[in-house]
Parts: sequence; structure tokens; C-alpha cells
Amino acid sequence: MSDLPSLTGANRTVASSTDDTPTPRRRRARRIGLILYSVFVGLVVVALIAAGAVVWTIQRSFPQLSGTITVPAPSDAGASDAGLTDDVEVLRDALGIPTIIADSSHDLLFAQGYVHAQDRFWEMDFRRHVTSGRLSELFGASQLPTDQFLRTLGWRTVAEAEVAALDETTRGYYEAYAEGVNAYLAEHDGADVSLEYAVLGLQNADYEIEPWTPADSVAWLKAMAWDLRGNIEEEIERALLAQSFTAEQIADLYPAYPSDRNPVIVPTITTGLDAVPASSSDESAPTASAASSTHTDRSAVVEWSEVGSVVEAASLLVGEAGEGIGSNSWVVSGAHTESGLPLLSNDPHLGASLPSVWHQVGLRCRAVATECPFDVAGFSFSGVPGVVIGHNAEIAWGFTNLTADVTDLYLEKVQGDQYWRDGQLVPLEIRTETFRVAGGDDVTLEVRSTVHGPIISGVSDDLGKVAGDPYTGSTDAVTPPTDVPEGDWAVSLRWTALDAGTTAAAIFALNRAQDFDGLRLAASLFDVPSQNLVYADREGNIGYQAPGKLPIRGAGDGTMPQPGWDSAYDWTGFIPFAELPVAYNPDEGYIVTANNPVVGADYPYFLGSDFDYGWRAARITDLLQRAIAQGPLTADTMSAIQADQDFWMGTRLIAAYADVSLDDADAQGALDLLQQWDAQNAPDSAAAAYANVLWDELAQNLFSRREPAVGLSDHGRLFLVVDTLLDDPGSAWWTNDQIDVAGQREMLERSAKDAYTRLVELQGDDPDAWNWGDLHAITLTSGTFGQSGIAPIEALFNRGPYPVGGGSAVVDATGWRLGSGSFATSTVPSMRMTVDLADLDASRWNHLTGTSGHAFHPNYIDQVAAWQEQRQTPWPFSLDAVRAAATDTLTLTPAG
Repeated sequence: MSDLPSLTGANRTVASSTDDTPTPRRRRARRIGLILYSVFVGLVVVALIAAGAVVWTIQRSFPQLSGTITVPAPSDAGASDAGLTDDVEVLRDALGIPTIIADSSHDLLFAQGYVHAQDRFWEMDFRRHVTSGRLSELFGASQLPTDQFLRTLGWRTVAEAEVAALDETTRGYYEAYAEGVNAYLAEHDGADVSLEYAVLGLQNADYEIEPWTPADSVAWLKAMAWDLRGNIEEEIERALLAQSFTAEQIADLYPAYPSDRNPVIVPTITTGLDAVPASSSDESAPTASAASSTHTDRSAVVEWSEVGSVVEAASLLVGEAGEGIGSNSWVVSGAHTESGLPLLSNDPHLGASLPSVWHQVGLRCRAVATECPFDVAGFSFSGVPGVVIGHNAEIAWGFTNLTADVTDLYLEKVQGDQYWRDGQLVPLEIRTETFRVAGGDDVTLEVRSTVHGPIISGVSDDLGKVAGDPYTGSTDAVTPPTDVPEGDWAVSLRWTALDAGTTAAAIFALNRAQDFDGLRLAASLFDVPSQNLVYADREGNIGYQAPGKLPIRGAGDGTMPQPGWDSAYDWTGFIPFAELPVAYNPDEGYIVTANNPVVGADYPYFLGSDFDYGWRAARITDLLQRAIAQGPLTADTMSAIQADQDFWMGTRLIAAYADVSLDDADAQGALDLLQQWDAQNAPDSAAAAYANVLWDELAQNLFSRREPAVGLSDHGRLFLVVDTLLDDPGSAWWTNDQIDVAGQREMLERSAKDAYTRLVELQGDDPDAWNWGDLHAITLTSGTFGQSGIAPIEALFNRGPYPVGGGSAVVDATGWRLGSGSFATSTVPSMRMTVDLADLDASRWNHLTGTSGHAFHPNYIDQVAAWQEQRQTPWPFSLDAVRAAATDTLTLTPAG
């Protein structure tokens, strides 16, 4: 025990000695440690502040969804009814989908404008800069060529003319909507409106948001018409082919529609329906014989090496107009359904975008009456009032692209400020456009127009390549005219959408329609884009109406550019609405539209020649007939058809390669996988991955890897071309000296080996790791800063990739570009819906992304997973069901 104090004391002494006499090295280490700790704490604080600032910047634009907002009247509004007159309810469900309930049409559409601005104003602002050719004001000189092209087309000018011509009631709808948008902007500016304005401020700090106007809304309808415009690209492609290929070869590449195997939409036109007032109407039509007159021998050949980058750029801005643009819709009568009332399905195919082109909404008058007639829900465009596709309490409707030819290119002969017309020089119409350029000086452009429309060949170097003699190098596909006047070559565009029309009024007529007569009245106003309109009602009726302003041509058929100096090639009028295709309660009990031809050869008017080749239409019809044979249909049946991934060309390739053996064991293993495949483009399928790569390689080896090359613009058309060639092993198309292949057998073997090699490069040499979903994945890309080229900024807005199934010319139409080097999805079913007329609350819907356009908002991409899996979510319509589903309720109340 006596030793313990001694040991303790000794320890204390040693410790005391060490603490009291610190060494210089230890003092320096302690000082450094304190400095490092302070730096670390400072960095953490800075990081937290920065993170908080980023979060605040991102979330500051998220809209208020609950509570009460007092809405001020816009300071610049001159109308006596500017602002709300009564309270408006905005109910939102978990997906953020709003249902707006109001006492008057004015308040209802005011609130829709307010809600669209809450969710999507950056998208709206960007769209109006697109349609008015003013992107340079946002992003600088890089956008000037596209602006010049769009300003030359004059969408905004036409929209302003249409607004001026609207009836008082319809114009009031657009004004009320604009008031609502501006009420939101009165309380929000810059990054408070959307994150994109914070990013824009880094390069364009002086940008100020302008008030919204009715013309901003109507102009977007022109953009959608451009997206669904018709056959400009095909017209140019045929003209290019005619320089090097014979008429017989072009006929091989552009075969007639296979009406012996694939259906038309209206095999028998319904007659005896009540006349519909043609308030949109059109010039009186000449006789049917004049309408069907085609003298294609004088069509011109344009010496262009490519379509032109500004045409492609304009298309990408409003939605990629690649292969896959189209749609599916079908309607089934109650004779074939479990409920005894119709079912209607629709899925429009458009370019993929983030946010999606659609905004789901319900527009509900508390008491439906003449002064407040809206009781409708469906898919709207942000920036445009009303519902474009959907249903009201009595009827449902859907759209697909009619694919009628409503655009023609004309070769003009120009001398100075004049052009030739029937042997005489007449003055060009000339106007000057001024472009404000962010960070640069103003730029002016002289826009020239002929009787046909604007001259587009002077807009860019690409389009200007027509300046040479367009008949140089012509083959027997075209006989050059002998009466070509003197002067410079130019190309003008004739397009129905450049005439002031009434589509802006048609949307509201659709929303108010209560029966088939009402729908046809709306269709008579729907000038552009030309569409297939399917219909069902709660009385059990189904129907189809072709709306649109469809031209009657003179001497030409519009398949290639026409001589503009000869009025014989002009349009002579438009098909009278009463003579457009219509069907009402057909004997089959169903109607299918999938961009296939509307009518057979006995229809007296020429609608065009570049329709879809009908593989989707045939598959949908086949599946419907099988389902009908097995028993009554339900909404589940309809949704299952929408999700179908059968690949028609896959089935054809399985048969074509059944007897082909390769000397490469690994490549032969891939062919063996093909033979075991069910031809379904499922995302987890290894065989689907190989089959699609094989199809791409075969198409390229046959057509685009030869000299001169043949473009690969359309899967569906090439399905038929290759199908025909497979039955003709002696065809010269099977020989391609550029890749040292002679004959069908060699071509099939070479393509199979090339496909294996390419798939190994893409997904490795283990077939168990191959899958179509990853190869065909979609990356959702913002059309503005998501393509900035600056990775951190792109990461703020873009999402994906997401593996998907389906494919081009497949019912589940996730399109990709043949020969592009990529199988990535570029065009999509932009939305899917199925309406149950027996129980509207049992209807279902979905679209590509989400309600919100705000990056990082919970509703930004919350519908992607359902879209990816072809699932649709419940679509409540009765107010009881809407209130039960609501997670947020916002009241807009008038100031004072």
C-alpha cells in the first residue's frame, strides 16, 4: 500500500513537467490544427449556405397549391372584366393535376391561364419566342438562322390575323386566359417564375418577361401544325432521288399502300347526315375530275444535297418530326363492350420532350349553362386555353394525324423584285423583319413572297442550294418543262396553316359539343393541322370525322416541287366539308385510325400519297377482332392493346433467316436466338435487341451504304420495300458494290454478321447481357438548357436514361431513327388515355413526364414510371371523385 502514493506522485510530476513546457513543434501543430479546423468549419458553412441558396433558387418558383391567393387585376388590362369576379377553386391530386371550378367562363379560363403560368410559364415563354421567331432575344446570335426561317414563315403574323377575326365570345376566352397568365406574372418575376430564368440571367441579365397576349396562345397552334405538317421531307427526298434513280427504282422505294393486307380508316363513308355549317369554309370545289387530275411529268427536281438545317431545327423546337410522328386511336361500340357503352382510346405520337407537350386539366363550371358551358377534362397545351383531347359529360374524342398532304413546294423564277407568272413578270410581296439579338446588334431580313407563299430558299445556305439549275441530272423520273422563264431559281412554300383560319375557335366548340352534330360543327372549324377525329358518346354512338382544310390541286399532285410560273399547278380550292370522309355507327362496331389512308381509291379527291403504311392499324384491328371474338371488351383490353410491342419486321426477319447459316459460330448463335424469339420488342429481350440491330444493318446495307445513297426516313415504308425484295431474290437492290455484296444470300449473311459485331460493341459478347430496353432507352431532355452543352446545367433539367420497349411502326410506338447510329427513343406515345363512356370515373390516363415544368418539383417526372410501363392512372371526373382524390385545394379570390 505504501508504494501507491509514490507512484501517483511520480506520474503527476512527469505530467506536470510535460504540460508546462510545450515544444515549439507541438505549438506549431496545434496552431495548424486550429487553422485547418476553422477552414473546415468555414467550408462547411459556405457549402451549407451555397446548398441552401441552390435549394432556395430551385424551389422559389414552386407554385402555391393550397390556401388562398388574392389575385390582382393586371395593371395593363384595359377590359372592364379584367381579373376575377368570384372565387375559383383549384383542386389538385397527388400528381398535381388541377381541376378548376368556377362560376363563369371568364373566371374559369382566367384561372386556367393562372395555373398554366404556375406550372409551365418558362415553357410558354420559350414557345412564344419560337413561334414569333425571337429566340435570338433569349439566347443570342446562335439562334438567328432558325429565327429567320420561322419569321419568314410568319406564324405570328397569321396568328394575329386569326385573333382579330375571332367572334367576340371566343376572343373573350383568349383574353380571359391571358389575364390569368398576367395576374400570375404581376406577382412573380425572374427566378420566381422558373429556375430557367436564373440560368438565363447568367448570359442575358437584361431579359424581361413580357405580358401574355391572345396571339401568343394562337401562334402555338401553328407550331403544332408544323409538327404535323405533311410531306415536305418526302417531297424533297423524291426530288433528290429523281436526279440519280429511274422512275422504276423510285417506285420500288415508294410503293403504293398495301391495301390488300392493311386497312383504310373509312372503307364506307356514311351518308345522309345533317349538313354542318361550313363556317370555316373554303372556296367552292371544282369537279372531282379536276381534283384528281395529276400531271406529274412537269414536277421539278430540286438539286439539294440535304433538306436544310433550319427546317430540322424548327422541327426539333416544336417536337421532332421524325419517323414515329403519328398516333393511334380507336373506338369500340357498346355492342362489343362489357358495359354496353363505348370505349375510346388515344395515344398521339410526338417528339419526346421535358416537360411533356401535354398538361392535364379539368375545366368545370359550377352550374353548366349557356354563359358557362364547360364541363370538360383532358389534355391541354400550356399557353392555350381549353382542352384539346379528352371528354366532357356527354362525349369523348381523340385525334391522330390525318397525314394528308397540305404543303407544296413551288419552284419560282425571280428577276429582281419580280417573278414570272403565266408569261408575265409580277411584283414580289416584300417585307422587312428586324431581329433583336441578345449581346449583339439588331439584324434585318428581307422576306419575299409569291402568290404561293414565302420564298424559303433564301433563308439559309442549305435551302439556298436550289440556286443552280434544278433539272440538272434528271433521269426519266421527271421530264423537265420546256417553258422555263429566265431568272434566278427560288423555292416558295404553299401551306394551309399560313392562311388565317378558325382552329382557335374549334377547340372551344369541341369542349362544348354534346353530340355527333356538335362534334362535326367543331370539326368544320378545325382547319389545321389536318387530323382524324374519333368520337363516342354516352348514348352509345361512335363516329369518325376528317376535319381540316384539304387542298384541291390543279395539274400536279404535290409529290415533288411544282413549276410556280404556271398557274395550272396552283391549288384550285379546298374539299368542301360536307364531302370529307365521315363514319357514324359503322357495321363493324369499331373504328381504328393510325395514320393509315382514310379512304380507298374510289374517293373522288386526292388526299396525298405519304400516309403511314398501316402496320400499326393492321395490328390494332387484328387485336380488336380477336378480343371481340373472345368476349366483351373492357378498359383493360384497350390498355393492353396500347401496350402491344409486336414487331412486324421481326416476324419477317425470322422467316427470312430460317435457312441462313453463318460460318461464324458466335454470329450464328445470335441467329439461333432470333429463331426462338416471339417478335415482341420487350425491354428485357436479348433477341429484340439483336433483331432491331439486324434490321438497321440490313436497311443500311441495302440502301444508305450505296452510291448514290438512299435515305432511311421511314421504317414503315421500308418494311414494305424489304418485304417485297425478300420475295424477289433476283432484284438488283440485293447487290451493293460499295460493300462488296452480290445477291440476296450474301446480303442477308453480311447483315447478320454486321449486326452481331455491332451489338457486341454496344452491349458486350454475352447474349445474356443483351437487352432492347437499354439499347432503346429514352433520355428526357429539356429543349432549352438541357441542350446547352454545359454538363452541370444540363444535369439540372434532364432526366434518364429510362429503358423502354416498343419501337418504330409498333403499336407501342417508341420511334428511333434508322441509320442514325443510335437506337435511342426519339418519338413517343406522348400520352395515353382510355375513356369509359359507361363510367367516366373509370377512365384512365397518363403522359410522358408530369404536370410540373419546374425541375426538381415532385410532379416534374412523377408520371415517367407509369408511362415507361404502359400503365395509366385513374382519371376521376365527377366532382365527388375529384374532391376525394384532391390532396391540395387552392382558392383564387378577387382583390377587394
